[in-house]
Amino acid sequence: MTTERHEPSTTADERTMLEGWLEYHRQTLAWKCEGLTEDQLRTPSAEPSELTLMGLVRHMTEVERSWFRRVMAAEDAGPVYYSDADPDGEFHFSPGDTWEQAYAGWQAEIDKARQHAARFGLDDMSEGAHARTGERYNLRWIYTHMIEEYARHNGHADLLRERIDGATGE
Repeated sequence: MTTERHEPSTTADERTMLEGWLEYHRQTLAWKCEGLTEDQLRTPSAEPSELTLMGLVRHMTEVERSWFRRVMAAEDAGPVYYSDADPDGEFHFSPGDTWEQAYAGWQAEIDKARQHAARFGLDDMSEGAHARTGERYNLRWIYTHMIEEYARHNGHADLLRERIDGATGE
């Protein structure tokens, strides 16, 4: 697999630009994971941190699921990896957990996110509310938040990848 990243147009309308930057950051995380072994994808950054590239992908699966399915579309979609007993479950792997499963689950959530977002305008309010705050959000806010979330974690992914094999890049 070779991930192609495309920066959004510098003259696009607002929605196209927001969607473009979100896609760019999704592609960046995939690119940071490309070409690594299962063991490398499970390699933590530095003790005592449990942060790994596979964990970041599983975390972003949960983030996509939360914002687009639960909040935007009010869908009853429980967590995939975490639980009350293990709130950081996306970073805890069983021997049977694989990169292939993590990647496929992430891509499935991205597809669902796109489907749900397509039903709303940027100013449309979410059908659901955030579980902790009870707040509702418009799609513009969710897109902006998702760009920020990916950008922050892509910085983590940069450091993880450099530690694993020395690869650097934007």
